[in-house]
Amino acid sequence: MRRFLRSGHDQARERLKQDLFKFSKTVEHGFPHQPSALGYSPYLRIMAIGTRSGAIKLYGAPGVEFMGLHRENNAVVQIHFLPGQCQLVTLLDDNSLHLWSLNQRNGVSELHEEKFSTLRGPPGAAPSATQITVILPHSSQELLYLGTESGNVFVEKLPSFQMLEDQMISTEAVLQWLPKDAQHWRAFEMVEALQEHPQDPTRVLIGYSRGLIIIWDLQNSRVLHHFLSGQQLENVCWQRDGGCIVSCHYDGSYCQWKVSSEAQHPEPLQSRVPYGPYPCKAISKIFWLTTRKGYISGVFSLLFFHLAPVPIPAPQLMENGLYSLNKLPYIIFQGGMPRASYGDRHSISVTHGNQETAFDFTSRVIDFTVLTEAASDFDEPYAMVVLAEEELVVIDLKTAGWPAIQAPYLASLHCSAITCSHHVSSISLKLWERIIAAGNKQNSHYSTMVWPIDGGTSLAPDPPQRDLLLTGHEDGTVRFWDASGVCLRLLYKLSTVRVFLTDTDPNDNLNAVGEDEWPPLRKVGSFDPYSDDPRLGIQKIFLCKYSGYLAVAGTAGQVLVLELNDEEAEQVVDHIEANLLQDQEGYRWKGHERLRARQGPICFESGFQPFILVQCQPPAVVTSLALHSEWKLVAFGTSHGFGLFDHQQKRQVFVKCTLHPSDQLAMEGPLSRVKSLKKSLRQSFRRMSRSRASGRKRRMAGNSGELQEPNARADRVGLQNMELAPVQRKIEARSAEDSFTGFVRTLYFADTYLRDNSYHCPSLWVGTNGGTVYAFSLRVPPPDRRMEEPIRAEQAKEIQLMHRAPVIGILVLDGRGMPLPEPLEAAHDLSKSPDMQGSHQLLVVSEEQFKVFTLPKVSAKLKLKLTALEGSRVRRVGVAHFGSCKAEDYGEHHLTVLTNLGDVQVVSLPFLKPQVRYGCIRKEDVSGIASCVFTKYGQGFYLISPSEFERFSLSTKWLVEPRCLVDTAETKNHCSTLNGSGVKKGSSKARSSENSGDGGGRSQEPLMERALLNDERVLKEIQSTLEGDRGSYGEWYSQQVAVGRRHNNGGVE
Repeated sequence: MRRFLRSGHDQARERLKQDLFKFSKTVEHGFPHQPSALGYSPYLRIMAIGTRSGAIKLYGAPGVEFMGLHRENNAVVQIHFLPGQCQLVTLLDDNSLHLWSLNQRNGVSELHEEKFSTLRGPPGAAPSATQITVILPHSSQELLYLGTESGNVFVEKLPSFQMLEDQMISTEAVLQWLPKDAQHWRAFEMVEALQEHPQDPTRVLIGYSRGLIIIWDLQNSRVLHHFLSGQQLENVCWQRDGGCIVSCHYDGSYCQWKVSSEAQHPEPLQSRVPYGPYPCKAISKIFWLTTRKGYISGVFSLLFFHLAPVPIPAPQLMENGLYSLNKLPYIIFQGGMPRASYGDRHSISVTHGNQETAFDFTSRVIDFTVLTEAASDFDEPYAMVVLAEEELVVIDLKTAGWPAIQAPYLASLHCSAITCSHHVSSISLKLWERIIAAGNKQNSHYSTMVWPIDGGTSLAPDPPQRDLLLTGHEDGTVRFWDASGVCLRLLYKLSTVRVFLTDTDPNDNLNAVGEDEWPPLRKVGSFDPYSDDPRLGIQKIFLCKYSGYLAVAGTAGQVLVLELNDEEAEQVVDHIEANLLQDQEGYRWKGHERLRARQGPICFESGFQPFILVQCQPPAVVTSLALHSEWKLVAFGTSHGFGLFDHQQKRQVFVKCTLHPSDQLAMEGPLSRVKSLKKSLRQSFRRMSRSRASGRKRRMAGNSGELQEPNARADRVGLQNMELAPVQRKIEARSAEDSFTGFVRTLYFADTYLRDNSYHCPSLWVGTNGGTVYAFSLRVPPPDRRMEEPIRAEQAKEIQLMHRAPVIGILVLDGRGMPLPEPLEAAHDLSKSPDMQGSHQLLVVSEEQFKVFTLPKVSAKLKLKLTALEGSRVRRVGVAHFGSCKAEDYGEHHLTVLTNLGDVQVVSLPFLKPQVRYGCIRKEDVSGIASCVFTKYGQGFYLISPSEFERFSLSTKWLVEPRCLVDTAETKNHCSTLNGSGVKKGSSKARSSENSGDGGGRSQEPLMERALLNDERVLKEIQSTLEGDRGSYGEWYSQQVAVGRRHNNGGVE
């Protein structure tokens, strides 16, 4: 009875909790969802990315990250850094301007919104009169030029956004300076381009959409030069010396114009359609960049070189002084592909002399920029930064062949849709180096150039340990990520495709370009959303960090066991079939077929190489996986049953079918189209009927002959008659007729007392969706007879939980109440040996409650029911070590729990006392909850979009967060002046580099999660990846999850 009573508060314990537990969302890993704008500061060497949900993210050197969120969830249209300052201006799709600053506070830099403004026209003016199309921050650091749809250019003073009407460049003012023939030209619509003269800040280049280009004198307010094009203008740029300009147009052409005061009717020096003569798509942006080896002697050399009907030999041009060998500019432009054949391509072309490549991206190009040398008389481009819709690609322009540069951050996590994840802490240095070595061989095609975006300084301490995050993907790959620090970096990619026969050849090189191919397209980037076969999808991963063994399981019932090999090898993968139905009658699989395995030797690259393939029959999705590298055993489970395999002897130990007679849905695979709408409706009405009559059925249900949970009747009577404390609730039993009761949810190996108190033995524990726990005793031969004698397994226990809730986790505690160490962990002296003298305990975690049993008698000892006034159920559970932030040698082991409400809780071991509870994930974000994974040291990851992981921490000691500084003399002076001016700061929050120490205050703002609050497409994308198309269970599960209406976007409110 005492366990139902409220407990008092122990002040000493409460103080200790403050030293152990603290919730914070620390950093977001991956690529921003739905990027919409790109900015770059040559002064700071920092890049900015804006998104459609109103977030901006700044990136510099690895570890230098800043994040901010606008007040409204409007798309960021443009980002511009102010020259020579630590400030930037953003334009949103609601036509509002926002000024952001990097200010220093407590030794670190923080991103804050200083002011915002909306450009407003005169009363009665049309909205297009002030709709901003292009922004030019002037080098004076005080003025902002704003081109609009009406053709007017407004001028605002910074930082106050004060309109300077006397400096406005109106269409009327421009017309009076044009010759009469140009005045009748339909030149004015919207302003497409604003560019400051590279040598003279008093001159501005203005391009209008109808084809008129002018050079405006800011001092005298007059037109100095004008140029007329017969094609719609897309963009325009200066050449470095200011002697020429280059315009690009809607018809796929670009023109070069000489800036000369002599010509009354200037004609282009050249007009070229790079991929003509057939109709081409628009060239939306262009760069014309000079190099020390690419300087052009003579103004008209380009005209001769590009437009001569017959190519002029280089020696002849050199004789005339019009052409110098190897002295050509870089011409870089976006688009321009032939409409009929390549109109669907997303390309950026780079031309330098005889070298020409059209980089082909698999997603739409948002924007791009070229990095050039600042302190030089020439542009000297060295890198091209391309922001595509699904990835960031940086091209090395200095190395022959223009290879891509591997990014240290902004990884495209969703290059193929993420289907599962697995975290491994404290990787040994030897294993770490072997994985990196295998990954380096895969990355030989990348450039060796140092990452060029290197602004700021990371102040974060070096990670205390090496952590891996493994992600399984829809295309059958497993990616190994360095999750030790702020930057999530790809180390190695494992592909399981070679084991199976598919429609494509794994040796195909997508980047291969034919010598005579035109246009010279070359695929770049890693984003590839298409899977050759959805059955290849990875569903479960288990890595042993001590032995180097890896087990992966997939959508079509395939289970692969792999080992790490430092060299390439050609070997045969042994194929074993596990029939989980055991020839039971009345069941017929209606789902997809299994994958066909390759026969004979297969060549594998260095890294993890498979040597065993266990094929489950029926080929249903593998729902649980466990690997014990010391006993050389792998256990696997599906919706039909589970099995145990000895991968040392390469033989099956046993299989067991868990199907219930009502589990007909389990026979319809995840890719099956057999189930009809009529059948779905019938099953829905049956579930509703069972729900209404669940109480009556429970009372009528008798003992089924299985071993019932001890003391169950007394507990049931007590629950019905007792007045419960507010933190407790009644547990309602579920019907045994519910579908998927045989679904295997968890597998666990343990060396414990299963039969009597005098002998402990290896054991396998299995938990199902119907609340059943199976325990098998295993006889593992000693090492000297391991290959001669088979492993024996015998069922020792079967426990049926009365409430029949799905079993989420199983854990055995030793005599000290501590979780048993991982296999080989004690042997490597990385943990204390378990206490095998005292009595062991079994902890069973179901969706409804936690319950501790004594072993080997399996009698109930402790029970904790969730705080479930709103229907809380366990979705994820893990064991974590929490260290004290004040005492280095003190720590505790606890359970970390995630519920369907998005709350994370810490529950003590072995007494099951709730410690803390925090709101982490919005309860509506079912997919985010489904993707959550805990670490061994009180941290966690979950998907906030298909391409981003949010990282959070429950520990005061283990924190991975960006702490960075953008430290320049200009920064300090500017920031002190700006703060002293009394400019009102906006309410938008940037992710703080330090967490608030006040438990009642709000922790770090979950920026991207807030930004995506109203974006239902994000949830649907993640849900379709993790649940919707993976299996009939995914469809059923998403319908069964209780979704509340509490709006909690994370953090402590």
